[in-house]
Amino acid sequence: MPIDIQNDDLATALKKLKAREDTLRKLEAVSKLGSWEIDLKTHLSTWSDMSYELYGISKETPLNLELFFSLLLPKYREEAQEILQNAIKSGKSISYECEAMHSSGKIINLFINGQVIYDKDGEPHKLLGTTQNISEQVSTKAQAEELSELIEYSSNEIYIISLDTLGYLYVNRGACDALGYTKDELLQMNVKDINPHLKDEDILRLRSLVNTKNYALNRSIHLRKDATQYHVQSYLHTITYKQQESIVLFDTDISETIELELQHKKQAKVLEYIHDSVVSTDKNGIITHWNRGSTTLFGYQPQEIVGKSIAKIYDKENEYTFEEIFFLLNNQGKLDIEAYMLKQNSNRILCDMSLSVSKDEYDNVDGYIGYLRDITAYKKTQELLQQQTLQLQKQAHYDTLTDLPNRTLFKDRLSQTIISSKRNNEKFALFFIDLDQFKQINDSLGHHIGDKVLIEAARRLQSTIREEDTLARLGGDEFTIILKNLQDVSSISIVANKIINVMKEPININNHNLYVTASIGVSIYPDDATTQDNLIKYSDVAMYKAKDAGRNTFRYYSSDMTSQAFERVVLESSLRMAIKEEQFIVYYQPQFDTRTEKIMGMEALIRWEHPTLGIISPINFIPIAEETGLIIEIDRLVMRLAMQQFVTWYEKGFIPGVLSLNLAMKQLNEADFLTYLLDTMQSINFKTEWLELEVTEGQVMKNPEASILKLNKIHSLGIEVAIDDFGTGYSSLAYLKKLPLDKLKIDREFVKDIPQDEDDMAITKAIIALGKSLNLKLIAEGVETQEQKDFLIANGCELIQGYFYSPPLPSNEIEKLFYKI
Repeated sequence: MPIDIQNDDLATALKKLKAREDTLRKLEAVSKLGSWEIDLKTHLSTWSDMSYELYGISKETPLNLELFFSLLLPKYREEAQEILQNAIKSGKSISYECEAMHSSGKIINLFINGQVIYDKDGEPHKLLGTTQNISEQVSTKAQAEELSELIEYSSNEIYIISLDTLGYLYVNRGACDALGYTKDELLQMNVKDINPHLKDEDILRLRSLVNTKNYALNRSIHLRKDATQYHVQSYLHTITYKQQESIVLFDTDISETIELELQHKKQAKVLEYIHDSVVSTDKNGIITHWNRGSTTLFGYQPQEIVGKSIAKIYDKENEYTFEEIFFLLNNQGKLDIEAYMLKQNSNRILCDMSLSVSKDEYDNVDGYIGYLRDITAYKKTQELLQQQTLQLQKQAHYDTLTDLPNRTLFKDRLSQTIISSKRNNEKFALFFIDLDQFKQINDSLGHHIGDKVLIEAARRLQSTIREEDTLARLGGDEFTIILKNLQDVSSISIVANKIINVMKEPININNHNLYVTASIGVSIYPDDATTQDNLIKYSDVAMYKAKDAGRNTFRYYSSDMTSQAFERVVLESSLRMAIKEEQFIVYYQPQFDTRTEKIMGMEALIRWEHPTLGIISPINFIPIAEETGLIIEIDRLVMRLAMQQFVTWYEKGFIPGVLSLNLAMKQLNEADFLTYLLDTMQSINFKTEWLELEVTEGQVMKNPEASILKLNKIHSLGIEVAIDDFGTGYSSLAYLKKLPLDKLKIDREFVKDIPQDEDDMAITKAIIALGKSLNLKLIAEGVETQEQKDFLIANGCELIQGYFYSPPLPSNEIEKLFYKI
């Protein structure tokens, strides 16, 4: 309500004034308009609430003219001060657009209006004004300008036409450039002027579409100013432009697309009439094209099959699913395979298929194309021709007893599996299987029973594997399995345990329940090896590990085995075979008494007579034999052979003296050693006084207390005990005194450098003195020269062994050294 100066009292007038002020403040908030006044003499300012809010500053902030200028961006401050000074001088109102810094750090756009108020003396007194935040309006204007510029300079042709007259209301530069007209020229034209093939019925159709849907798509041909033509695709949309109903058109030159479409139509026509089947699908395998050759081959008319899945004509029994074929095509781009297809009458035909991908304009796969040719008859002819070849090949590639692949075919299959696994990034396992206890069955019951066992073993092994896996017989009781396409390595142990379980069941042949178990070694491609030879070697190595573990089990080859470890394992397996086949022979090195120059004994030394490598020195296999425990069997073999030879010599009238045998501590620790020793001696009439057992100093000192007890038992039988290699270990004299020794053997290490090495001479003298103080006989080994012999005799060692007298010799050569009683 207005203030009535005549009738309102002061309270009423103030109340009305307050109401008007509240209304003003609300209007300020709605319009984001802040009011203010500045005393031009004191520079102190008064702001409305909205003025504070516009700048985001606290109402407690001291206000003055300098604060206002400080809030403006630096580039506006000088100009603002100048405008104020001009307004004070001229008395004109201020309208000024600028930018200021909000307390949040955000730049805001402001529109400032102001008016200078003068006092009664005509002096500038106050500056009253308003400030409005116009950031949104400025942003909207900038966006509109950017959009307008984008439209104007777009490479597409953009037009706005009147819906009534079809005349051009706006054309962008892209349109002018495409058509060759100026903007003014085009604005004097209508749609028909540049679309010579546009008919009235086309215009009616397009008008109807945009009236009902507000948009339409259309293809047409534009006519340039130079009379050339080109194809465009138009997108039409209704808009209001300059207060009249209009249509905006976005036109794109599609001349190249039209040319490609024409080429594709020609190609499609050629494909339609060629003899072979040509089938196209989308990327999901839905048939999109079916030519006449496809109808001839399969029997389906296009309307019966287009839109259906390719699976309708693809045999599910093929090696690859269509999903797998699509996967390969996506990765390789093309694929040539043979596959079985199904005709409309359900007949199955074999087709040669050449497949490739089709791609969209973004180089993305959008479908597949296949060229198919029926090769069923051709394949049948090929099969007939191959049958005879296969029959001959079978004889060369299959085991006649078990009908399993033989070694030749196995190696070929292994080679092919390596190739396919490498190509498909797959794993496979190679099993090397040896039948335990088979030799005993074959030797005791005969080969005819052994053959039946092998046939049954092959049948059982075959039952544990899949059709795609390969079971082969390498020979004897050795089989191999190629376990293909491993999805999970744990499946290896499942198959291995299946084999172990089926093999341990009794085999009944001619009313005999025979028990045969399997030891299995496994190598894995590519984890352990990638070559054929290494995979076979490593699975063989692992099989012997299974044998060592007690048989009737399986072991993996450990890929971290070094080549040295592998050689040791191979040597170990060869050692086992050598023990079985008794490939060992005994050499004898005579021991002489220098006082009589006669033989007083011989040391039995083992030699390995390998069938292909010849004589192998014990230094190359004894350490492995000791580690694996095979030394026990080797020691017993040497013991039996040497004792038998000594008995033979004594029976012939020769005097070989005492037989010195090296005794491994593992042998000594065997519970049945003494029983075996005595039984062997008794069975061949070997006398205890003919025997001396040598133990090495190092082995004795590993457990001297136990050694003393065991050697005492041997010594009590009348068998002499000697310490071999004395001086190389760390003997305790206290234990040495307790051992039941008869002889010390001076190691060759101390003898070989006499008389050049004074240290060796001093050590040898000390050993001789020690032996004599313990009343032990002394013998020096490794004596090769007269000087060494003379030194030893001079210091009290009369017994000598070494090349000075004789190297180790086989039994027939030793006999030449004997003299008869």
